[in-house]
Amino acid sequence: MGAKHPVRTTEKTLAVVEELRQRGRCGVTELASNLDMGKSGVHNHLTTLQEHGYVLKRGDEYQLGLKFLEVGGYVRKSMEFYQVAEPEVKALADETGELANLLVEEQGMGVYLMRSKGEDAVDLDTYAGMRAYLHTTALGKAILAYLPESRVDEIVDRHGLERETPKSIGTREELSDALDDVRERGYAIDDGERLAGLRCLAAPVKASSGEVLGAISVSAPASRVSDEDLHGELPERVLSAANVVELNINY
Repeated sequence: MGAKHPVRTTEKTLAVVEELRQRGRCGVTELASNLDMGKSGVHNHLTTLQEHGYVLKRGDEYQLGLKFLEVGGYVRKSMEFYQVAEPEVKALADETGELANLLVEEQGMGVYLMRSKGEDAVDLDTYAGMRAYLHTTALGKAILAYLPESRVDEIVDRHGLERETPKSIGTREELSDALDDVRERGYAIDDGERLAGLRCLAAPVKASSGEVLGAISVSAPASRVSDEDLHGELPERVLSAANVVELNINY
């Protein structure tokens, strides 16, 4: 839902930031063309951001500065959920040798808070702060399964159900069936639904009130995760990690 009285200058500054995030380095002319803004206006936004450390100038091009990392790092560190879950995510990665992840929901999207690589982990495209559609990941489905139905409807209305791979959920009926499966098992599975050839297993982390706080997962190449693994020792490890986080955050 948009603001009733949006500040146009702020919106334009954020548009410049988002364009730099998507494209990396850009010059004033390219930014102005992509954003349909005047070059002098774009230059003013960039100069202001540069003065405050949010943008760096490299020759004739601009890029985002590490000030954003400082802000994001502070936000993450201030979250009790992250503080409590971090050691368990690292332990899960060490135990399995694979990639362990922590994700929360914000504005209907999944946001990765952290990932930890085990000895045999593959290097994926995920990173702290990255956003992903909830319906395409085990982490996201583990969260959606324990949100109120009205909230799930709001998220689908806002973000849709785009298929990222042929295996992705693409209809409300498919989503409903998948969330029923999560609630029945207690954990969620992603079998190549966001990245082909990758399998992921996730468990929700809930507050004592029943509110879902986020989810914890393990991701690995499908060649290393059999169907038996998805219903045996691996879910036990992920569920155990989620349970430890719940106990520590609730008590």
